[in-house]
Amino acid sequence: MTKKPFRFGVVAGATEGGAKWLQTARRAEELGYSTLLCPDNLSLPTPTAALAAAAAVTTELKVGSFVLASPLRTARAAAWESHSLSVVTGNRFELGLGTGLPTMRQQAEELGLPYGSGQERLDSISETIDHVRRLDGDAHTPVMIAAGGPKARRLAAAKADIITLAGGVLTTREEMAGYVEEITTAAGERDIELALNIFVVGEQVPRWIRGFIGVDAETLIEHDSLTMIRGSLDDMAAELERRRDELGVSYVSVNSAFIEEFAPLVDLLSGK
Repeated sequence: MTKKPFRFGVVAGATEGGAKWLQTARRAEELGYSTLLCPDNLSLPTPTAALAAAAAVTTELKVGSFVLASPLRTARAAAWESHSLSVVTGNRFELGLGTGLPTMRQQAEELGLPYGSGQERLDSISETIDHVRRLDGDAHTPVMIAAGGPKARRLAAAKADIITLAGGVLTTREEMAGYVEEITTAAGERDIELALNIFVVGEQVPRWIRGFIGVDAETLIEHDSLTMIRGSLDDMAAELERRRDELGVSYVSVNSAFIEEFAPLVDLLSGK
C-alpha cells in the first residue's frame, strides 16, 4: 500500500442535545478535523439524523458512522440510510460498518431483529456494501469496516475503502503488524486506507472511558497501548509518524473528550 497523507476524525455522540452537537460539528471543522464520526447505539440519537444535521451546519467536514452495527438494521435498510446520507450531504458521508458489540443482542431484540451469529453479521455487512454500490450508481460512498477478527479483515480487504484496525486496547504492536500483513496480502492491488482509533490523549483516563475500555492509564502505558498517545507535541507527532511507517495507519480518530487537546496534532500533520 502506498504511504498516505494524514487525516483525522473525531468520534462523538449527540448525547447532550442538538445545540451542543452542532457546536461540536462546527468546532471539529474549525480545528481542521477531516471527519465527524458518530457511534450507533439505541441509547443515542440515530447517526442518520445526527450526521445529516452536522453536515447541514458545516461546509467541508465529512461525516461518518462509527460504526453502523449490523444487528440493528437489515442490510437493505442500512444501505438505504447510507445512500440517503451520501445524497443529502453532497457526498460527504463515510459509511462505517461493524458487527456490533455482544451487548447489542438485547437492542436487536427490541427492534425485532435477530442478533445473528458472527458469520451472519459479517454477511450482513457484505450485503450492505453490495446494496450501497447498487444504489450509488456512478457515485461512490466510501466504506469503512472496523475489522477485529480474521474473517472481518478478509472481508474488509476485499470490499472496504477504509479499514479501522480494531484490536483490543492491549493489542501489541507486533500483533497489529500481523493484522496489517493479513490485510495487505488479502487486498492485493486494492488501494486501502488504514485507520486507528485513539481513546486517550495524555496520561489521564476519564472515568467513563475507563469504564468502556476496562483498564486504567497505568495499564495502557505499561502495555504501550496503541489506543493511547501521550507526551509533548513533538513526541506525539513522532509516534503517529512511527505508526504510519510501521503499520500504514494514516487516518486517526480520537474521542471527542480530547478534541481540543488533539487539535495541535491535526494542525501539524493534516495532509502531510
